Amino acid sequence: MGTQPSETVALKPPTRDADSTRAEILAVATREFADKGYTGARVDEIAAKIRTTKRMIYYYFGGKEQLYVAALESAYMRIRAIEQQLDVDHLDPAEAILRLTALTFDHHEAHPDFIRLVSIENIHRAEHIAGSAKLGRLASPALDVLARILERGRAEGRFRDGVDPVDIHMLISSFCVFRIANRFTFNAIFERDMLAPERRDHYRRMLGEVVLDYLTAR
Repeated sequence: MGTQPSETVALKPPTRDADSTRAEILAVATREFADKGYTGARVDEIAAKIRTTKRMIYYYFGGKEQLYVAALESAYMRIRAIEQQLDVDHLDPAEAILRLTALTFDHHEAHPDFIRLVSIENIHRAEHIAGSAKLGRLASPALDVLARILERGRAEGRFRDGVDPVDIHMLISSFCVFRIANRFTFNAIFERDMLAPERRDHYRRMLGEVVLDYLTAR
């Protein structure tokens, strides 16, 4: 007897949604690149962890370098999207700064893979970021949010004149990145875990106060 149609359908592998497959590949690849670096990560290992093939990964991304760039783009786009959701135009300028510093602090703590990817890309002298058209466009949204806050604070006589949004972005990012990236070396030298739960609120508040102190200094 021939195979019944229902049996034929049952034997076929389920069709995977393209967006879900791409997202799964990207999530696993991000962890691999963060753990092992661009050079150390292997596409076949990424494929094995999601039970797919290298050919499928190449189909969606083109190759290892393109996959790595996609991981970087996704990581940066996540924080930029969160920043843009902050309703700074309806907040007091000082409160908006505190919200932005807290938002960055929380994001970086929750996404250590982002910090590791950034550190790895700096080892490669940002050669992959420099070649990404998407990443080149992501600077403006971050600075636009800050610039609007700073302009309102200056117009109200609350913030000092001549403050560069890039400087403030650097000040916020440097604290948040250092706390994650240097956690283990800092603890080994000073015997203080910067991610210890009992010190979290202190550091979160300290960052906001440092930025505000700079903006209001005369």
